[in-house]
Amino acid sequence: MNKETIEALRQIEKEKSIPFDTLIEALEDALHSAYQKTPHAVPFSEVKIDRTDGQIHVYELIFPEGHEPEVEQDEETEIDTSMAERVEITPDDFGRIAAQTAKQVIYQRIREAEQGIVFKEYSRRIGEIVTGIVQQSDSRYTLVDLGRVEARLPKNEQVPTERYEHGMRLKAVIKEVSQNPKEPPIILSRRSEELVRRLFELEVPEISDGLVEIVGVAREPGYRSKISVVSHSDGVDPVGACVGPRGSRVRMVVSELRGEKIDIIPFDDEPARFVAKSLSPARVREVILDDEHCEATVVVPDDQRSLAIGKDGQNARLANRLTGWKIDIKSETEMSEDDGVYEPVHVETKVADGRCHALTSGGKRCPNAAEPGSLYCGMPQHQALGGGQ
Repeated sequence: MNKETIEALRQIEKEKSIPFDTLIEALEDALHSAYQKTPHAVPFSEVKIDRTDGQIHVYELIFPEGHEPEVEQDEETEIDTSMAERVEITPDDFGRIAAQTAKQVIYQRIREAEQGIVFKEYSRRIGEIVTGIVQQSDSRYTLVDLGRVEARLPKNEQVPTERYEHGMRLKAVIKEVSQNPKEPPIILSRRSEELVRRLFELEVPEISDGLVEIVGVAREPGYRSKISVVSHSDGVDPVGACVGPRGSRVRMVVSELRGEKIDIIPFDDEPARFVAKSLSPARVREVILDDEHCEATVVVPDDQRSLAIGKDGQNARLANRLTGWKIDIKSETEMSEDDGVYEPVHVETKVADGRCHALTSGGKRCPNAAEPGSLYCGMPQHQALGGGQ
């Protein structure tokens, strides 16, 4: 070794962010392993590299009588060398031996150290969004270059409607970081609901500032997503903030998701209202809740039933996942054929508690909030029950 080797290790330190001392120690271990394989190796030895000129020195460790280690040096037991005398025994041809045997070991140790740094850094960033360049794809995963490190996008984390061409720039969330030395350690996802959340955080300043919060996300990757949002500041419209001026913000998110449709739903503490809004873009006439079983019966105009259910039930499924309520969608005609006629609550039970007092003939109470100064909600048939009060 020589000064050029030391300079090369310094360059690796800069490019790979691996500490210089870690590299030197890896090299010393590799050279010591090489020395132990020589015919005239002594039982106890160590190898040291001069940090300045790169010169290699092999020392025999001579222990005081009665203090000799009870283990052989090729075992993985650490030996206390503090009492040992060091006598230099560097072989004349050790440079050739080192060059032949140490290269692969050094490479492996550097790779392990590099992977350790990557694991430590990126394991703290799980759930974050990153941008990379597609390198290549095979039957297992798509390789993505993140700049300093490569990541993999497995088949089960890819969106079936997307194609990942070489050189394409894409965003994904970090789902997992592994320590498998045979594959890129960072595992990305394009299917995660967290991707939708993070994309809106990038595009909507009100979200990153904490003025607007994304309460929930329901997604069928590549086809449609629904997000519920709430404002924590008076005067800030959460839906308007996410949509942006002339739809610019939501359009950027849709573009990154390759045309995936997004419904932005205002969150509501009142379950009936939240369920009704979650079925957007369909119009809802009324919602009847069964709190005990967390079920909601939603009544929609006859011409809105298909829209409320969505293609292959997609709209209803997403609303179900977003709200946490099991939703049964019925048209007005279907509801009228059931026992869905509302009647007023008996006069003795009329206590102003903020909820509508209309009941179905089956005894279920309307979940909607009552209008100010009234015992009934704003639905005309319910107001009629109170005689226009």
